[in-house]
Amino acid sequence: MQSHKPKRAGVTPRAIIVGLILIPINSYWIFMSEIIRYQGHPTTISLFYSCIFNLVILILLNGLLKRIAPRWVFSQSELITIYVMLNIGAALVGHDSIQILVSMMPYAAYFKTPENNWGPLFADRLPGWLMVKDPTAIKHFYRGGQSFFAPENFVAWIVPVLMWSAFIIVLGLMFLCMNVLLRKQWTEREKLSYPLVQLPLDMTAEGAPLFKERLLWYGIAIAAAINIINGLSVLYPSIPMIPIKTGVLEHMEVHFTSRPWNNIGWLPTLFYPFGIGLGMLLPVDLLFSCWFFFWFWKIERILTAAFGLDTIRNMPFANEQSFGAYMGICVFALMVSRRHFIELGKHFIGRQTEMDDADEPIRYKTAMWVILLGAIFLTFFSRAAGLSPWLIPPFFIIFFAMSVAVTRMRAELGPPAHDLHNGGPDQIITSLLGPKELTTQSQSVFSMYFWFNRAYRSHPMPFQLEGFKMAERTNTSYRGLYGAIVAATVFGTFVAFAVILGLLYKHGAASASLGPPNVPMIFGSEPWNRMDTWVKTPAAPDINSGIAIVVGFAITILLNSLRMNLNWFPFHPVGFAVSCSWSMHRLWLAMFIAWAIKLIMLRYGGLKLYRRALPFFLGIILGECIVGSFWTIFGIVFKLPSYAFWP
Repeated sequence: MQSHKPKRAGVTPRAIIVGLILIPINSYWIFMSEIIRYQGHPTTISLFYSCIFNLVILILLNGLLKRIAPRWVFSQSELITIYVMLNIGAALVGHDSIQILVSMMPYAAYFKTPENNWGPLFADRLPGWLMVKDPTAIKHFYRGGQSFFAPENFVAWIVPVLMWSAFIIVLGLMFLCMNVLLRKQWTEREKLSYPLVQLPLDMTAEGAPLFKERLLWYGIAIAAAINIINGLSVLYPSIPMIPIKTGVLEHMEVHFTSRPWNNIGWLPTLFYPFGIGLGMLLPVDLLFSCWFFFWFWKIERILTAAFGLDTIRNMPFANEQSFGAYMGICVFALMVSRRHFIELGKHFIGRQTEMDDADEPIRYKTAMWVILLGAIFLTFFSRAAGLSPWLIPPFFIIFFAMSVAVTRMRAELGPPAHDLHNGGPDQIITSLLGPKELTTQSQSVFSMYFWFNRAYRSHPMPFQLEGFKMAERTNTSYRGLYGAIVAATVFGTFVAFAVILGLLYKHGAASASLGPPNVPMIFGSEPWNRMDTWVKTPAAPDINSGIAIVVGFAITILLNSLRMNLNWFPFHPVGFAVSCSWSMHRLWLAMFIAWAIKLIMLRYGGLKLYRRALPFFLGIILGECIVGSFWTIFGIVFKLPSYAFWP
């Protein structure tokens, strides 16, 4: 007897239209916050609070519609579709994506001088179809007071923007098709928990049971009170601020003047209420590992100085060890799912298998063909840009492995951050081989590819898979959501370019009114200053980096193996991977507090107490997202300094 699955709710045209309307508004808000004002940074944390705020507005609108036009009320499937589309658009305009690309496109041409010799070394040879070289357009870009859509500016950018847009859309489609292949294995067979989808799902549930929880409102009230007082304190300094963000000890050598303690580095002690709330969604072993391994890295730095090893460049190679850990997470995830991938391979070549893709977003064969054609496109694109053929496979294998690792850790555990600065294939390959082994053209392409490898905080791939998870929970059409994500990717790419270029031409990328710090100048300078070093003073192959990568990889595989065989084992490899990052420096104390609270709850009250208390912590997250978002919008509208609850 054949079983019939319940019919899934379709993704409605009006949900897609509303999502497309909100993407430009959300993108403008994000760029104004992160770059023009340098306050708030919605896309540097796993849960984009600007998207949560938009969802709150839609829920309030739903409440109004129930009273005046019940037929127009948005269903949960529609709300989730809009939310997923907003996340995709936010990831594209975010702090580790097109923001960096636009900043670096004109930089080398504008800042080449006879003194730095950038012109003949590399700037003049950068492909004009990817970089902006027109002197007038570049001058207006940095000085501001201009319209991007003026012909003298727009024409210089149109070809590079279209070429990069094609590249970005192909990457987005490849991520989406990889998620199609991973979805059933990770969601239905391994039953990964996807902690970061809990809040939007609970918020949009039919009948709004979450909002009937008294503890939720207590949490919202506490978080709102803290943010209201601190927001008023920014406007009226006579009002004392609640000190939740005053513990940043930037220069520990002031406090620890003797070796080896002065090598401990940056040590923030910040009390983030929403960080504690996010932490309550995570497993206890991950919470423990986040703060434990944070101190593990600090002890490494102290021991490095104690044994006189700090004279070795980059010692103790925290980024390289973390990179090895990310690779270990990817390899382990693929090994656990190896039978699924073997079946997919058989299915692709036409052999008989038990694969059932009738309910998937698209057919598996179609997804695999899109990935294959995308790989061919990336190969031709990279080759045309100047990358040596032998470097193309390792570069993109590493990049997609990193993407799978980030997506896996989000699906399984939902860490609040996963940035890994300067740990991309451009940096790793060059360090291991030495710049001399790469042609100048290859170094240039690595520099042009810096924008999607500087860090991985706003990576779109995990948001796509989390969207499919929410579709599963809400019985929403996978195929409809797939189409909505494609629409958000294409539209969001062009919106991101338009918003970023429009605002930078208005304000001036080199204007003193930006920030501080002036982020476009920082983003623009980083890859080309690195390129200057590669060309003028190339370092030898860094064997120590290779050893550190192997060590990080081995530790991760060992930790994963021990976790699978020892139920009591307290260390999680994801904590090892993410704990040396910029974001975790800011969140380690929140993770420690959440660990202590959750451990006590589970030990003395069990799961029953934890589930009863969880709405309170969801309220903390929601309260900060709502009131914190209000202050950033208030500051943008009235052009006033405003309180930012993060970072």
